Amino acid sequence: MLPGMSREPSAKPRVTFVGAGNLANALALSLCEAGYEIEQIVSREDPSSLRRAQRLAHKVGATAITISRARIQSEVVWFCVPDRAIASAAKSMAACADWTGKVALHSSGALASDELTALRSRGASIASVHPLMTFVRGSRPSLAGVPFAVEGDSAAVRVARRIVKNLGGHAYSLRKEDKAAYHAWGTFASPLLTALLVTSEHVAAVAGIERKTAKKMMLPMIRQTLANYAALEAAQAFSGPIIRGDVETVKRHLRTLRSLPVARDVYLSLARAALAHLPGKNKRTLERALKSARNLLTRNLSTRISGRG
Repeated sequence: MLPGMSREPSAKPRVTFVGAGNLANALALSLCEAGYEIEQIVSREDPSSLRRAQRLAHKVGATAITISRARIQSEVVWFCVPDRAIASAAKSMAACADWTGKVALHSSGALASDELTALRSRGASIASVHPLMTFVRGSRPSLAGVPFAVEGDSAAVRVARRIVKNLGGHAYSLRKEDKAAYHAWGTFASPLLTALLVTSEHVAAVAGIERKTAKKMMLPMIRQTLANYAALEAAQAFSGPIIRGDVETVKRHLRTLRSLPVARDVYLSLARAALAHLPGKNKRTLERALKSARNLLTRNLSTRISGRG
């Protein structure tokens, strides 16, 4: 237990959450199930934020309170607010507790623990703890087996690692300077994957298939693709016209996608990535076809911009 923590060394620290969004809900509920006492859910002053905090507090047996009224006794304070608000929230909370010996955590994937410097200067040990998982309203993922990137002061990191272990996750160290690249990686793996899937729905509409229907029709192939990727090397999980070197089919795709410039640009970028990282025949011919299509796209874009000027 850190100096200043009043509980017995064998006890799990009490936790207060700042914020009551999707991530805070998932973490608070999981910690509660793992035997942690959630003491307070701290919200902004506006009524809608307080209502969200009250709903979460009711679920985990905590008290909902606004920052101006908060008086923190918990050994651990976990900030689950948007990246842009972490530093200001920490400054706002500085007078809410004697921070000596407390642990302050935030869960930004892109920002380092230094966002909580205002609390470190008051005696807290600080760390960033980011689960590599997606959190959306209406879905609560299991945290078992989830990797958590941890970075910060040694005392806070020790506490964070113990919490992650109790959640069934796996903590691993990440350097501050690597956080932006780490978060970009996570963005490719989930939000941009979702963007790809919704772009696919728009392409299906060109084929005369309603988007909702397209979603249902795509799911078996998507699931099998993920299963192949999980079980095999990426090269073995790759299929389609590029691995076959089917240049004419790729050209047909690009001609068809002229009516959907965003989807066409996505196709070109992903096809270039496939040529760079995955096996395929006729790569040079395919590269020329993609370059020609990209040049045409650039010229058309320049024409539209100059026309607006």
